[in-house]
Amino acid sequence: MIPKAERLPLRLKLFHGLGSVAYGVKDNGFSTFLLIFYSQVIGLDAKLVSLALMCALLVDAFADPVIGHLSDRTYTRWGRRHPWLYAAPIPLGLAWLLLWSPPTDHTHIFAYLVAVAILVRTLVSCCEVPSQSLVAELTGDYDERTALTRFRYLFGWAGGLSLFFLANTVFLRADAGHKYGQLNPEGYWLYGLTGAIVMAAAVLISALGQHKRVARLPAIRPQPTTLRRALGEIAESLRHPAALIVLGASAIMISSAQMTFTLSNFLYLYVWQFSEGAFALLPWLLMAGVFISFALVQPLHRRLGKRATAIAAGLISLTFWVAPFALRSTGLWPTPGSTLSSALIFGFVLVSNVNAVMVSISAQSMLADVVEASQAETGRRTEGVFAAGWMFVQKSATALGIGVTGLLISYSGLPRKAVPGAVDPAVIDRLTLWYCLIVIVAAAGSALIFARFPITRADHEARLAALDAAARIDVDASGVHP
Repeated sequence: MIPKAERLPLRLKLFHGLGSVAYGVKDNGFSTFLLIFYSQVIGLDAKLVSLALMCALLVDAFADPVIGHLSDRTYTRWGRRHPWLYAAPIPLGLAWLLLWSPPTDHTHIFAYLVAVAILVRTLVSCCEVPSQSLVAELTGDYDERTALTRFRYLFGWAGGLSLFFLANTVFLRADAGHKYGQLNPEGYWLYGLTGAIVMAAAVLISALGQHKRVARLPAIRPQPTTLRRALGEIAESLRHPAALIVLGASAIMISSAQMTFTLSNFLYLYVWQFSEGAFALLPWLLMAGVFISFALVQPLHRRLGKRATAIAAGLISLTFWVAPFALRSTGLWPTPGSTLSSALIFGFVLVSNVNAVMVSISAQSMLADVVEASQAETGRRTEGVFAAGWMFVQKSATALGIGVTGLLISYSGLPRKAVPGAVDPAVIDRLTLWYCLIVIVAAAGSALIFARFPITRADHEARLAALDAAARIDVDASGVHP
């Protein structure tokens, strides 16, 4: 069925967006705490932590297209997506708790990390792929898809940053034995338990809130298929030129962003020497950036289009993120750890984060518009496959970003359990130089690929009209009218 290009009620957008809280909690935990927890607290070598997460992410990434395809073919009285959204959340919460509660015997800690990380990632996909698929299913409107996507990002960031805030202010507090709260092992179990409850509850409430709108028997029963045919249909959808462009650009963007997320605690601790107060304020700063992005992205899409917004926002984000490192290297930056230094970092991070979030929202909204372009060529609506394609790219790119980060930390010579302020300046310089070079190249490559995305507002609206007209002709020819 071709979705109408209609405005959606605010209530529906809020319930839909709530489903992304689970992904936000997972993403923030993997990006900001997992590497530092397993390397600096548990004591596993950073290279092995990165290797474990890369293995888990790459194995799990190949499950995403299968989940998406199965979601597209699910045929129940609760629709295609809702059975997944009801079945996966509670197992996901239990797996998340296991991730932050490793056994005290660390003999097989590497294998444990790989296995539990795969489990968490796969269950997140069972929630996130069906939920993302609903963006293209709920409406065909060019701007409303951006609206749904920005609500997803708003709730996703809110979920992740809320747990980040609780971790830095409640769970991971310094005590007599641990000068830095991020190195205090006792708080990670509470962090995992709270995250597990939040993730499961958010997905279930989101599904219940959308149930009346989308939980109904699909109009067409899928025909029996074979594994070979299923794989062929997945490949046919994902190799659409517009999909390859947006997924390719996003892969570079996400790899770079993952490097930044994974390295952020290291940078804030060892380069900028944040105090506990600064760490406590950081989630509020990042959340403020998400709210600003939420307010700006849809007007920018109306004025500039999704493609131009993604390119411009990506270059602005890069400029403001790299500038402090460049100023520090030339001696023009205030003393790290000072109030002025932290305040300036907050300002640069705010502008950079606003634009980085707008790039992600734009890219995901662009991918939703590929659904009809693919349908015009294949005759199939495969929202689940495209959502899975996004997840596949996200996970593969995340694995690459984490892997490069681990190698970068190891290459720079940063010692395990290093003390902020007591690290050799040459180590810090080497770390920041190579990091900045990598993100600059990534931003330039991503912008060049985004520039080739072919679908504009006019293209999308014309395609919707053509598909609707073709559907009406088919109904008239069959003699069966609704």
